[in-house]
Amino acid sequence: MEPAIQPADTAWLLTATALVLFMTIPGLAIFYGGLVRTKNVLSVLMQCMAITALVTVLWVVYGYSVAFDQLGLRVDAASPTTYFGGLSKLFLAGVTNGSVVGTVPESVFVTFQMTFAIITPALIIGAFAERMKFSAMLWFSALWVTLVYLPVCHMVWGGPTGWMARLGVFDFAGGIVVHITAGFSALVAAIVVGRRDGYPHTPMPPHSLTLTVVGTGMLWVGWFGFNAGSAVAANGQAAMAMLVTQISPAVAALTWMSIEWARFGKPSVLGFATGAIAGLAAITPASGTVGPAGAIAIGMMSGAACFFGATSLKRWGGYDDSLDAFGVHGVGGLLGTLAVGVFASERFGGQVAGLDVARQLQVQALCAGVTALWSAGVSYLLLKGLDAAIGLRPDEAEERHGLDLSLHNESGYNH
Repeated sequence: MEPAIQPADTAWLLTATALVLFMTIPGLAIFYGGLVRTKNVLSVLMQCMAITALVTVLWVVYGYSVAFDQLGLRVDAASPTTYFGGLSKLFLAGVTNGSVVGTVPESVFVTFQMTFAIITPALIIGAFAERMKFSAMLWFSALWVTLVYLPVCHMVWGGPTGWMARLGVFDFAGGIVVHITAGFSALVAAIVVGRRDGYPHTPMPPHSLTLTVVGTGMLWVGWFGFNAGSAVAANGQAAMAMLVTQISPAVAALTWMSIEWARFGKPSVLGFATGAIAGLAAITPASGTVGPAGAIAIGMMSGAACFFGATSLKRWGGYDDSLDAFGVHGVGGLLGTLAVGVFASERFGGQVAGLDVARQLQVQALCAGVTALWSAGVSYLLLKGLDAAIGLRPDEAEERHGLDLSLHNESGYNH
């Protein structure tokens, strides 16, 4: 019997797709834009907008095919394990009004997954904000999506033959596919591109925490589409994913705030906002399989771990992760990917009966480790190659002047 389109599922996925795109434009753009200095605000907004357009085109031409062309394939134990998809859906061949994925039109599924491919490279911007050439950013994003995002996406979500899917990894909405790939690539980018001029001795405060808080709210609300939409249905799993997606960032933000309050005597709005994003990143891989108790635990752990990643770890490492892309998404994504191996179990309030926690933790750690190494290694080679070919950074005078005027001949503010 041919699968039938369910209107309720379709309506929810249409809504979720809009929410996830809203996370990048304007959510992430405003969140990051508020954190940089005035002279670089437009450059960050432009990077987010340009990545949105670039990845959209790449997704249509070959991205969806490479990631998902084997989705729904009937396989057996003898079918080969795959690491990279095929080319049968180039230019979205076969995607019509009548083609279906599960209970939704394939065109909606294509667009939903496109929004994930858009936001993932955009997260990396936070590591090299204020100091990468626009041309280098475009080349890096296009090559990174092709060589890092697409194969990892295929191995986790692209069908039953994907290597990580076959191992039985839990990654409901992108702890591995989105946050570990982006986070560990961001760490490499921060190191290879180098520090901002004057860092860490020159104060570089955010130009507008007001914008950052607004962006945080947009990301928090949009994340309901990110996580609950990953059920690809309007059902109980989507409902529980939405609930835990609210709980984790609330607990993480309070945890981060409490640590700041205890250490520095005052809670900061930036700390609260960053803690909330950390909790959202950490609950992402677990949102379809854990319950409220697991969300509380993951929120507490991510608030503390990401505080450490964005402060002490960064100081010890000496790298300039400008907007804490690794400290939040790399650390949070890794923690959430490991934690789901425990908290998905019914014994800990999760949704998976009879889970072998020890084995699942091994699977989660293996997949997370391989993804981190692949993402970091490919990113290093891409950045080094681009540096040799076109250069990664503007010259010192352009950087001091600000990328808004130097690279775009515009300014977001009247001086």
